Amino acid sequence: MSVFSLTDTFNRFVKSEQSGGALLLACTVVSLALANSPVAAQYMAFWHVKAGPLSIEHWINDALMAVFFLLIGLELERELYVGELSRLRNALLPAFAAVGGMAAPALIHYAFNAGSAAQAGFGIPMATDIAFALAVLALLGPRVPPALKVFVVAFAVIDDLGAIALIAAVYTAKISLAHLLAALAIFGMLIAFNRLLRVMALWPYLLGGAALWYCLLNAGIHASIAGVMLAFAIPFSARQPGGESPSHRLEHRLHKPVAFAILPLFALANTGVPIDAAAIAQFSSSNNLGITLGLLLGKPLGVVALCAFAVACKVSTLPEGVRWPHVVGAGLLGGIGFTMSIFITNLAFSASPALVNSSKLAVLAASLAAGVAALLCLRAFSGSSSKVFQERT
Repeated sequence: MSVFSLTDTFNRFVKSEQSGGALLLACTVVSLALANSPVAAQYMAFWHVKAGPLSIEHWINDALMAVFFLLIGLELERELYVGELSRLRNALLPAFAAVGGMAAPALIHYAFNAGSAAQAGFGIPMATDIAFALAVLALLGPRVPPALKVFVVAFAVIDDLGAIALIAAVYTAKISLAHLLAALAIFGMLIAFNRLLRVMALWPYLLGGAALWYCLLNAGIHASIAGVMLAFAIPFSARQPGGESPSHRLEHRLHKPVAFAILPLFALANTGVPIDAAAIAQFSSSNNLGITLGLLLGKPLGVVALCAFAVACKVSTLPEGVRWPHVVGAGLLGGIGFTMSIFITNLAFSASPALVNSSKLAVLAASLAAGVAALLCLRAFSGSSSKVFQERT
């Protein structure tokens, strides 16, 4: 029987995501507690204090989250070049899982809310939070086949790419053509730095990325997209003479700031939801039902259905050591929307604070339920695999 090993880069990524997930959960609990305490008014007002042209909340959601999306883009780039997505047959199964895991929840939400004011929220249950998904897998230790971790990360990364495309295509304001053309010109310049001039220093790309962010912000396209565009402009090489490529260097430098600063700040700024009679009354609304059922049922159904289709059509096979109950557990892990779902909530219902608050509560409740269900499912169907699989650390 062959031994499935995980690369050092993948292990470092998994460990940082797991630790970040624990801190993210702690910040969420603190934020919820403060939002429902005697200092709630002051706590909520703090995030709306102006700091230059934007409020503190907007600096976090529009600027710092662009850095988060930069990291997602760099991880996706690595997966496409040298990771699990670099080999077509390996990439197909998580790709099918991601498509099913996005389509089924969106359809469920749309079925509940078509033609209503909440229709724009169909993208909320489409997202997957990698950090929390890996944190749940960490609780299971050697019970989980290493190949399942790779599968979950691969389909979650593709899922994030779908969410990014959705943000760019759907959740945008009125577009300023002049700023959009300026952004495209800057992006073209960065690509030229990479492909034509072979610039290997990071600072020209980071300066260009800041200008790209500013132009997209003023163009009306959500500025977080600048992070992904910048990621694919930065040179990547599996064999960089004299050391790691700029993409590798930047990815390594960003892991800890994103996991231990940016995402916790995002949680503090965005999960402070008052739990009052009005919020509880909204819990059974069609919007909240669409979000809850989309994450809890749509995710696992979509993931399992399209994986079964891919295997039945012989376009892919289950990874080594992974059985169908594992795929069900992975689908439940996909139901932990959290960060990305809350991010899309802010965009989908920006004109309706009441809808934002009720949607966030639905996301938090559904994500918690999905995490517990995934943990129980994988614990029930996974035996200790430490003698069969080995992780290279």
